[in-house]
Amino acid sequence: MSRPPKPTYKTTNWPAYNQALKQRGSLTVWFDPSMQWDALPSGRRGRQRAYSDAAIQACLTLKVLLGLPLRQATGFMASLLELSGLGWSVPDFSTLSRRQKTLDVTIPFRGSKGALHLLIDSTGIKVEGEGEWHTRKHGGSKRRVWRKIHLGIDEQTLEIRAVEVTSSNVGDAPMLPDLLAQIPTDEEIATVTADGAYDTRACHDAIAARGAAAIIPPRRNARPWKPDTTGARARNEILRASKHLGRALWRNWSGYHRRSRVETKVNCVKLLGQRLMSRDFDRQVAEVQIRVAVLNRFTALGIPTTVAIG
Repeated sequence: MSRPPKPTYKTTNWPAYNQALKQRGSLTVWFDPSMQWDALPSGRRGRQRAYSDAAIQACLTLKVLLGLPLRQATGFMASLLELSGLGWSVPDFSTLSRRQKTLDVTIPFRGSKGALHLLIDSTGIKVEGEGEWHTRKHGGSKRRVWRKIHLGIDEQTLEIRAVEVTSSNVGDAPMLPDLLAQIPTDEEIATVTADGAYDTRACHDAIAARGAAAIIPPRRNARPWKPDTTGARARNEILRASKHLGRALWRNWSGYHRRSRVETKVNCVKLLGQRLMSRDFDRQVAEVQIRVAVLNRFTALGIPTTVAIG
């Protein structure tokens, strides 16, 4: 069976998308005077926090977005607040570092119209070690530390809806149930699309438990599973369809190729820095979550609308 022809696409909202791309580079910083900058009393004994989580996240957002060290981030924020005339004080670098470890990052998203189509992928990001050119030229050091970022994005809005950070020795498939758990239970999930690494019983069962359809290509040497669960039966149907249609035609028929959008989003995460600046794992998690919040705000400015032609 011959491969289906590759479609070509045309962007239909180029003027609006072009304007959104320019807005991503705007240096305008808006401060809401009604924002809760100072922390509210906790009601517990001991010294109270001076700054709210929103204030800490605002400072760390500028730090991550501009790639600044902690001290430079505090100086930059102090200059912005002075220009704004709000009279707010700025957390010092030690406060930012301490609060980052336990910060509950708020990740904004708009949500899609209708059921959610979730696209899953993961990537590695460097923590310690030389760059790729230095490693190829002189050889890498013995200590090269990586973290894995697991993402789930909304296929319609291209916003990141779920994120997990693990060590490099954690596989992709075990994290899919945790990603699905970040989607509210009252939100309908229509499909979950992922690559063949997620072709496991645990993944299919977790997807079936949310009432969603799995779009996961079976492995080339795949065999039918014992149909004792809903996920196993759904996976057997995928295996039967891929063998009947052929892998290339099944991918085109099922819409599997839209998973490339999450691969593009993975690249966007790394455009904010090829490595994490934090050294503590909990702070690294917060740093990645702040990157996600930044990218979702960029995405909310505008995304391309494409249609297939030809």
